[in-house]
Amino acid sequence: MPELPEVEVVRLGLADHVSGRTIQTLTLSGHRVARRHEPGPRDLEDRLAGRTITGAHRRGKYLWLSLAEAPEAVPDEGLIVHLGMSGQMLVTDRDDPLAKHTHARVRFADEGSELRFVDQRTFGGFALADVSDGVPSSIAHIALDPFDPDYDREAVVRDVKRRRSGIKRVLLNQTVVSGIGNIYADEALWRASVHGERLASDLTKPAIGRLLDHAREVMAQALAQGGTSFDALYVNVNGASGYFDRSLSAYGQEGRPCSRCGTTMRREQFMNRSSTSCPRCQVRPRAARS
Repeated sequence: MPELPEVEVVRLGLADHVSGRTIQTLTLSGHRVARRHEPGPRDLEDRLAGRTITGAHRRGKYLWLSLAEAPEAVPDEGLIVHLGMSGQMLVTDRDDPLAKHTHARVRFADEGSELRFVDQRTFGGFALADVSDGVPSSIAHIALDPFDPDYDREAVVRDVKRRRSGIKRVLLNQTVVSGIGNIYADEALWRASVHGERLASDLTKPAIGRLLDHAREVMAQALAQGGTSFDALYVNVNGASGYFDRSLSAYGQEGRPCSRCGTTMRREQFMNRSSTSCPRCQVRPRAARS
């Protein structure tokens, strides 16, 4: 699934291309795209018509568009955009042919470009949510990410240190620190020379701090390269792919030599996914060995 850098690339594009524009019509195809909006797709179409997008925002891997107050004086609302595994927010010309798996079209009152949501695997979609203190209520439980101005590194270090779970599980826990997924967890752990099965509580606080810093660093580098794109997924609003996959040192590198020591990289099963690590640089803890 897209992680912080890929979602931030989309957010930046939406901020440039749709912020300040008024929605003329939203057209949804099928019900799945609005399945998280309990009143259903027609209600979502009706409630967005005439609303002005005031900004594009992100917390961790979660993205939403803020909306100007509706004439009915409803509470502050935001349109949460769930990208799922393959969702794409594309800014296109109105006359461009519809791509396969286009599930939503947003036409604007200014008659310029339109916004389309394309989702091959249909796990993504839209939902309206009340906004309080600038954050949609449905994601208020998500922790701050390392790029948030209010992110408290030392508080996160203390929280991680208290946990008796494998450190990779903790990195992926979006209520501890948000934005990190499987790709950047593997990369940060490799940079820190730490195996993902090491108990978080067994790491020193300085080691935890360095690991969190590596996570921020690798995500910043990925963002500078447009994120990590696979199979033409995780693209920006113009459909362009990121190229950080060329710089990955751990994720997807199984069978290749470690770029630090030359040892063959190893892939292991992890939470219905996988982890890739260096057997020499990232020694697996004895209790986790089979």
